[in-house]
Amino acid sequence: MCAVTRSRLHLIHPLGFEITDKNLKRAGMDYWHSLDVHHHANWQDFKTSAVAPRRLWLFTTHAERSFWVGTYADGDGLVFGNEGCGAPGWLHDEIGAEWRLTIPHANTALRSLNLSTAAGIACYEVLRQIGLPEG
Repeated sequence: MCAVTRSRLHLIHPLGFEITDKNLKRAGMDYWHSLDVHHHANWQDFKTSAVAPRRLWLFTTHAERSFWVGTYADGDGLVFGNEGCGAPGWLHDEIGAEWRLTIPHANTALRSLNLSTAAGIACYEVLRQIGLPEG
């Protein structure tokens, strides 16, 4: 998705998986070499990076506001926690309630969408508002 939409991908370590050519090929990720991907040793390294987004939006089930009310701008970053347990509490605190959004779902008995689906929904809402990058 990031390669197709020309969105920058930030991977903040430690990851819950390994990125190797063997694993990427097995997952059918032949677009990997078309990505604008940046690895960061940790959250602090990410925040102080020259390529860090201007504003961050945290997508979480622990938010009151729907992602549909967000007003996004070019240069914003979308933050997602890990699929198993979401974003840690300290990250919710650091980003703040004003920048936390949720993707509503009809069946509230179920916890959340999977990470790739949530990221796709969020990415395309941002692109609907700001437009596709040129090129």
